[in-house]
Amino acid sequence: MSKPLFTAFEPVSSKAWKQKIQFDLKGADYNETLVWQSLEGINVKPYYHRDDFSQPFTTIPGHPAQWNVGQHIYIGDESITNKLAIDVLKRGAEALIFTSEKVFDPAVVFAGIDFGNVTIYFQWRFLDASFIKTLRSFFTSEKARVFYGIDIIGNLAATGNWYHDLKTDHQILDALISEAPSEQIISVDTTHYQNAGANMVQQLAYAMAHANEYLNHSDGNKHIQISFQVACGSNYFFEIAKIRALRKLYAALAKAYDVPETCHIVAIPSKRNKTIYDYNINMLRTTTECMSAILGGADMIYNLPYDALYHKSNEFGERISRNQLLILKAESYFDMVSNPADGSYYIEALTSELAEKALSLFKNIEEGGGFLAQLKEGTIQRKIKESAQKEQALFDDEKLILLGTNRHINPKDHMKNDLELYPFVKMKARKTLVAPIVERRLAEQIEQKRLETES
Repeated sequence: MSKPLFTAFEPVSSKAWKQKIQFDLKGADYNETLVWQSLEGINVKPYYHRDDFSQPFTTIPGHPAQWNVGQHIYIGDESITNKLAIDVLKRGAEALIFTSEKVFDPAVVFAGIDFGNVTIYFQWRFLDASFIKTLRSFFTSEKARVFYGIDIIGNLAATGNWYHDLKTDHQILDALISEAPSEQIISVDTTHYQNAGANMVQQLAYAMAHANEYLNHSDGNKHIQISFQVACGSNYFFEIAKIRALRKLYAALAKAYDVPETCHIVAIPSKRNKTIYDYNINMLRTTTECMSAILGGADMIYNLPYDALYHKSNEFGERISRNQLLILKAESYFDMVSNPADGSYYIEALTSELAEKALSLFKNIEEGGGFLAQLKEGTIQRKIKESAQKEQALFDDEKLILLGTNRHINPKDHMKNDLELYPFVKMKARKTLVAPIVERRLAEQIEQKRLETES
C-alpha cells in the first residue's frame, strides 16, 4: 500500500464540477439555489477548487506555533485576587488577563506566581501614569512577559470619553512607549465593534484604522508592537478567516511604517449571540467560537462562562469555561497542528475576500480623515448601527436562529428569579465627547418580553 491511492483518479476541473452540479439541479438556477450572500457582502459558493486561485497561497504572518488557555480575573480584593490567580494556574490556565478599575499592590496580587510559566495581560478602566510605571518596574524585576493593554482610543469608542482628556492620555501613552519602546504597551480592542453588531469587514477595517492612529502618532518608533483583542461569533469558517485576515492586513500596514509585521491576538467568544434562556446552549456556542479562534491562529484564548450574562463571577462557571478550552487542547488535539486551516480553498478564499473588502473600507476611512475623525463625526457608530439592524432583522424574522430563544422555545424555562446581574443594555444619561459604541445582544428584546410574562 505504499503507492499513493489518488494517482489512480483523474483530476476533476472546477468547470466539470459546476457542469455536474447544474445537471443535477435539473433547470434550477445555480446562483439562486446554491450561492448565498453573507452580511459582509461575500457570495459563498457551494464548492471551492484550486482552479479558482491564480496565485499560490501565502503564509499567514505571525501565526503562532501554539496557543495558550487564558483565564479572566477581576481585581477587587487583592488577597482574594491572588488566591484566584494561583488556583486557576494550578487548574490549567496558562495566561491571566486582569481587569482593574483602581491601583493595586502588585506584590500582593502576584505573590507566589511563577512568571516563567504564565503570560500576564491587562484591561484598564482607568489610566494612571505613575502606577503603570510602578507596575512595569515590578514586572521587569520579575522578568515577566506582560501585555499592558493600553487602548486610549478603544476607551473613547466604548465609553464616549477619554480616560482624562486627549492631550493627557496621549502624553501618558507617549511616555510609556518612550521608556519601553520594545514592550507590549498598546492594545487594540475590537470586541466592542463585534458585540455592537459590526460585520466582519467593518471589524477588520476598524481594527486597522484604530491601529493606524497609534502607528501614525508613534511614527519614528521602529520597535512599536500592537496586540489585538477580537470577539468570535458563530459563523465558524468566517471567524477562522477573520483572524487570518487580521494578521495579513496588519502585516501590510506595519510594513508601511517599517515596524514589526507580526501581531499578538487575544480572542474571546462574542456576547452578541448569547442568551439567558436555555443558557446551557451558550456552552455549545462558546466551544465552536473558541475552535474558530484556535484554527484562525489566536495566540491566547479566554472563554466566556455560560452564565456570565446573569450570574456574578463564580467558581463553577469559570471552571466550566476553562475546562472547555482544556478539553479542546488536551483531548481534542487542537494543539497538535500549528496551522490546520492553511491550504483550505474555502478558508483561503474567505481570508482573501475579507481582507480585500476590509482594505477598501480602511482606505475610505483614511480618506475621510481617519478613525478618530469619523468616530467624532458619528460615522463609525452609524455604520455599526446599520449593520446591527440588518442582523437584528434576520433574528427577528427567524432567519438567524438562536435555539431556545427564537426557535424551539421551552415555555417552562423561567429566569426571573435567577438574575444576579442585569443582562440588558443600561443607558445612563451623561455627557460624552462622542457617542459611545453600545454593545447589544440579539436576544435582548425577546428576553425582556418573556421575563414580563413569567408567572
